[in-house]
Amino acid sequence: MNKDNHLKVVVAEDEYMVLMGIKEMVQELGHEIIGEATNGKKAVEITLKEKPDLLIIDINMPVLDGIDAIKKINELYPMPSIVVTGYYNKELIDRAKKAGAFSYLVKPIDEKDLQPAIEMASARFEEFLTLRKELQETQAAFEARKYIEKAKGILMDKYNIKESQAMKTLQKKSRNNNKKLVVTAKEIIKADKLLQIDE
Repeated sequence: MNKDNHLKVVVAEDEYMVLMGIKEMVQELGHEIIGEATNGKKAVEITLKEKPDLLIIDINMPVLDGIDAIKKINELYPMPSIVVTGYYNKELIDRAKKAGAFSYLVKPIDEKDLQPAIEMASARFEEFLTLRKELQETQAAFEARKYIEKAKGILMDKYNIKESQAMKTLQKKSRNNNKKLVVTAKEIIKADKLLQIDE
């Protein structure tokens, strides 16, 4: 996302006058419209092609509704989006959140409502990216731990040594080969499996 707060925006709305109004407000707020769509399918195509910083999309769209469009987009290109609805409906808003929408607006849209919605969607998306990165790192660390524990067990059995000594052996092997600990652990596990096959 652009750090200078100038966002590239795609707007998807099937009512022409509403579409024009949103576009005008977005531009007045200093952002750039890089695509527009009047049905959900087109919104998906344009968004995936243009890769904007933000999508503003009506929930009730022809061909493919706005919520399903957000879901399809987020599967391939996660990004912040704001859903627009004709009336507040908790069930619809919850559906939109599950699909990946980060904010919502109820028609008629006012510029004073649009700016906070854009800021909220952008901030929530940044939080989402941070959390996703942390989760991926946690999962990677958990996977690495499993391999290391298994490799230590193999070394303990093979050399009849204690766990602390097995860890030191693993670390030394890792340093000597200039490889990550988890890579060395995987190699030990693989070598052990091959030995078992040979036996």
